Amino acid sequence: MTRRTALVTGASRGIGKAAAIHLARAGFDVALAARTATEGEAREHSSTVRRSDTTPLPGSLASTQALVEAEGAQALPVVADLLDPASLGVAVTTVLQQWGHIDLLLNNARYVGPGHMDRLLDTPIPLIQDHLNANVIAPLILCKLLLPSMIERGSGQIVNMTSLSAYSTSRKAAGDGGWGLGYGMSKAAMHRIAGILAVETEGTGVQVINIDPGSIATERIAQDMGSFGFSGGAPADVIGAVLAWLGTHPEEAAQFNGETIPAQHFCHEHGLLPGWDGPQATTDRVRYDRIGAVMDDLGRALRDDANLPTIPR
Repeated sequence: MTRRTALVTGASRGIGKAAAIHLARAGFDVALAARTATEGEAREHSSTVRRSDTTPLPGSLASTQALVEAEGAQALPVVADLLDPASLGVAVTTVLQQWGHIDLLLNNARYVGPGHMDRLLDTPIPLIQDHLNANVIAPLILCKLLLPSMIERGSGQIVNMTSLSAYSTSRKAAGDGGWGLGYGMSKAAMHRIAGILAVETEGTGVQVINIDPGSIATERIAQDMGSFGFSGGAPADVIGAVLAWLGTHPEEAAQFNGETIPAQHFCHEHGLLPGWDGPQATTDRVRYDRIGAVMDDLGRALRDDANLPTIPR
């Protein structure tokens, strides 16, 4: 029997690393894509134009590979950069040549660098373009590279890591507990991919699903983000457990095609991570876009021929 395969971007640390481990544990061979091949590599990861930070972050493709292989699965590391489209093509080609197919694509990696926590007047426009290229265009490139083979095989899952910033507005400005415009607008654009692709691929056996991770405690949050008002969060294993469920329950996952799964609540309600107490109560960090939420409900109602909701005043 052919083993299931997954391609995980941003697999050197954080959510991507946890997802790779849980998918391996669930019976997947996992291709690992990221920029950091080995521990200790230095590159710019400051979130602001006001200073530089090239101190190494924990994690690498090599260390994640070891963890995946410890689960009894094959791991295939492929160095790739979201801002280098050619590297994405090489990564996909390498995996397809080695394994022949990819059952699940996790678009988890995102732009890391200056402008993430800067206000618009402080942010050079090229940095906003970098956000859009990394967070929107790169995932679309991967989708276009993999969708034809998924459609031909009659199955496949594309999972996009969305964000609270895609559909809510921070009550604080970037640098003071909020996020920069480049990050929010690029995540909002990425958020729309799942629903539209789900309609375009309807009846092909392909599923395109958003996962909203909520606040997750990652290595980079611990090392970089405290000064910007971000700390703590749920363990990254929460997201890994949800990914493994999606990958091993494709029939049940079909109900979420084109939709967004709130990962922490889903994980807790389904008991996917024994020993985890569940999501903490949300804070007053953001102001939700009520019209946006209602429009999402309206789209679902139109598609399902249900009663249409009333837009609140």
